[in-house]
Amino acid sequence: MRRTRVNAPRPSILQASPRVIPRRACAEAIQAFSVVRFLDCFASLAMTRFTSLGSLRLFFTSLAIALTTAALPANADEPISLRDMGSFHVGGRLVEISGKPVKEVTFTPGGVPAKVDPNGTYQVEQMYVQYFLPANEKGAYPLLLWHGGGLTGVTYETTPDGREGWLNYFLRKGWSVYNSDAVERGRAGWAQYPDIFKGEPVFLTTANPFERFRIGDGPGSYDPDPGKRRLMPGSQFPNEGYENFVKQNVPRWTTTDDATVAAYVAEIDRVGPCIILFHSQAGTFGFKVAQARPDKVKALIAIEPAGVGDPAKVDVLKSIPTLFVYGDYIERDQRWPKIRATGLAFADAMKAAGGSVDVVDLPKAGIHGNSHVMMMDKNNLEVADLIQTWLTGQGLVKKP
Repeated sequence: MRRTRVNAPRPSILQASPRVIPRRACAEAIQAFSVVRFLDCFASLAMTRFTSLGSLRLFFTSLAIALTTAALPANADEPISLRDMGSFHVGGRLVEISGKPVKEVTFTPGGVPAKVDPNGTYQVEQMYVQYFLPANEKGAYPLLLWHGGGLTGVTYETTPDGREGWLNYFLRKGWSVYNSDAVERGRAGWAQYPDIFKGEPVFLTTANPFERFRIGDGPGSYDPDPGKRRLMPGSQFPNEGYENFVKQNVPRWTTTDDATVAAYVAEIDRVGPCIILFHSQAGTFGFKVAQARPDKVKALIAIEPAGVGDPAKVDVLKSIPTLFVYGDYIERDQRWPKIRATGLAFADAMKAAGGSVDVVDLPKAGIHGNSHVMMMDKNNLEVADLIQTWLTGQGLVKKP
């Protein structure tokens, strides 16, 4: 980079100079994203003379921008521009509880006990939804993200090792995104059990997802020491972030499917025509909700669905383009060959009814190493690109 030498005595900073505004130096500082390059650019800027107060103001403005961007990571993307964001709860019902004894409860240490009468009306089985609407919307319809069993909407947010998740990816592509915590998950809240939720919640050990989600190579593959874990060969899951993934896990029930379907139907009734991307346990919900509202569901994206819809109503789905996506290592697992076979049988039934269905096995598409939670894998954006390409091919992206 050329540097301008200034000889003593130093002239006024407003004195004429052949180098009027240091645009190129500022641009290099902004693009460098590194402290070393910034310091080099700053040295050049500091030796530059200015012809006006406006030039001086531009210098300090550029300096502030350079200081800010110098601290950003090398792979930083442009800021996401939103026209709106917010949240709401939807669905649920009122339930009466009676016959319970009144209790005295001290809510805070050293506080005054209060009488709590558990008898009365409760709001239960609602669902939480958070939405992000891009300033430059390119998707023809909103995109709804539905998580799997024992998880929440965090599934689609930042990955366990700190990278951008699918929520941000699809926002950047111009989709209005609605991300939810289903009934009895996260911010949707619990209800009394077994009075309202039948049965007990299911809790998972630290090792369970590692061995069941095709991250590790079967039973006994987990170890507290990351270096001793037996990952699937060529696994794309970020092993260094596994502890963070476990922190996402929440208790779940196996008796709340009807309530969850009802809440998702209520979400669609509120949002309107939409596309649903669903994962694992939500396979049952995605297909059943589409069967309940076929006029409002414009496309289905099934990410390794662990369940399917009602086979007797499969013809209802014939006008909804559908994409099934399966990851790697399925044949090495004890359960997933059968789960996948159930999904493919449902896909075949949809095709036989006249539906448009595409099934993608990622290894056959040249994308290898994906676990059951492919939206968190290191190549998650490559998988998202595949989905984006499919959506574009279905005519679901607005034309410029």
